Amino acid sequence: MIRKAKISDVKQIRELINSFAKEDLMLPRSLNELYDNIRDFWVFQQGKKIIGTAALHICWQDLTEIKSLAVEKKWQRKNIGRQLVNSCIEEAKKLGAKKVFALTYKPDFFRKFGFRKVKHTDLPHKIWAECINCPKFPNCQEIALLKTL
Repeated sequence: MIRKAKISDVKQIRELINSFAKEDLMLPRSLNELYDNIRDFWVFQQGKKIIGTAALHICWQDLTEIKSLAVEKKWQRKNIGRQLVNSCIEEAKKLGAKKVFALTYKPDFFRKFGFRKVKHTDLPHKIWAECINCPKFPNCQEIALLKTL
């Protein structure tokens, strides 16, 4: 079942995201950051367990970002990631956003939704707030993708 995240989901969301961060596949998230941004998150719940998550973050007047997309490995390729991304895109539309972007190591996944590759420099400087604190900055290998809504 897909739904908006609740405060009680934060620890499971963190565990899921940080399991991929340990493999250097995404950025880790602290409990503080997750509690501060819990309204951004969607979760996919199976029984009492969160097996997938994604966040839609408002960056600017007409720009949103899909971030922290993670699905437990044994549940991948079962359309859970697709449902999470679709939920984020629909929410972005309802909020009146004109564009949504993602920074990812898996660009082909996002291309299925109509995202296209763009230069990092095509995105506003405001989005780089997290990047400055990243251990990979300035040698980030993530690919920037953008979708016009």
